[in-house]
Amino acid sequence: MKNQLTVDSKSHLIFPAKFIESPNADARPENGSIELVVIHGISLPPGEFGGKGVEQLFTNCLDAQAHPYYQQIHQLKVSAHLFIRRDGELIQFVPFDKRAWHAGQSNWCGKEKCNDFSIGIELEGTDDQPYGEVQYQVLEQVLAALLEAYPSIDANAIVGHSDIAPGRKTDPGPHFSWDRLAVVSDQNS
Repeated sequence: MKNQLTVDSKSHLIFPAKFIESPNADARPENGSIELVVIHGISLPPGEFGGKGVEQLFTNCLDAQAHPYYQQIHQLKVSAHLFIRRDGELIQFVPFDKRAWHAGQSNWCGKEKCNDFSIGIELEGTDDQPYGEVQYQVLEQVLAALLEAYPSIDANAIVGHSDIAPGRKTDPGPHFSWDRLAVVSDQNS
């Protein structure tokens, strides 16, 4: 199946995704390259899907009074490049040439500050539930488009948040099927 997603080399946006700009981004370090893709899992409120919580968090519009959990997190300044909803909807919050604030304190192959050289992809989900088939289909297309647009990303440099922040983060969780990503690796070998 031909990939239906493409990355525009000028805007660094993936099409056809919905773009909602997050203020929680800044310039990547000069002379750096994008070398890593980090897969995350998120749901807001925790364990609930389909709402506007993630979008509101990434755009600094989360109402602290809308849910008790939001009182703990509404002041956070975080983002990811992409968010894949349970129904497969793809939303981009940060152009790929910008640094999204998704990884926090992190280390990959001895390099700290993974936000500097990574692309963050959030899947709508939780550690204790499987992700949906349509999410994997969209993720596979996203990864194929990213590997084509950014040859500095090795197909083996696709990791979970738990891999770059062990002990601090657990997502995308034990129900994430890493075997599904082998298809992307095989296509780009």
